[in-house]
Amino acid sequence: MPELIPILKRDEIAIKVAAMAKAISRDYKGRRLVLIGVLKGAFIFLSDLARHLELDDVKIDFLRAASYGEGTRSSENIHLIKDIDTDIRDKDVLIVEDILDTGLTMAFLIEHLKAHSPKSIRTCAFIDKPERRKIPIEADYVGHRVKEGFLVGYGLDFAEDYRNLPDIYHLKID
Repeated sequence: MPELIPILKRDEIAIKVAAMAKAISRDYKGRRLVLIGVLKGAFIFLSDLARHLELDDVKIDFLRAASYGEGTRSSENIHLIKDIDTDIRDKDVLIVEDILDTGLTMAFLIEHLKAHSPKSIRTCAFIDKPERRKIPIEADYVGHRVKEGFLVGYGLDFAEDYRNLPDIYHLKID
């Protein structure tokens, strides 16, 4: 039976999201920002983040990339399942991801979105977990750093389970 070990409670998450939104609002004041959420994991974080932004011109779109499948380790083979629908040419883009882990997905998405000729691309990850980083990439905005462990809750899943949990947990599987 898997064990859920608490990492972040919902009130701690809310404080971190609000702080990230304040920094993003400051950095993008007066600019046209497109938030691009990475499905499925980032949808809850993106929703909370967007509601805290103090910007007038924000568009939201989603794309979906997959690398995990049913396991706890990335297959390292990234597939784009759903592309963006918004025209991002000459717009500032912020990729919003639930977790930055190996860096492979984020690097893939940055390169993919560059082909759409945005004005700029920056990255935002609620969780930064450099333990298994394969590519030297850092998010421009980070909510929380963890050293290790497989995390679930607040959009993060294990085989599509646990996404709905309002807190973040380390999933310990014996």
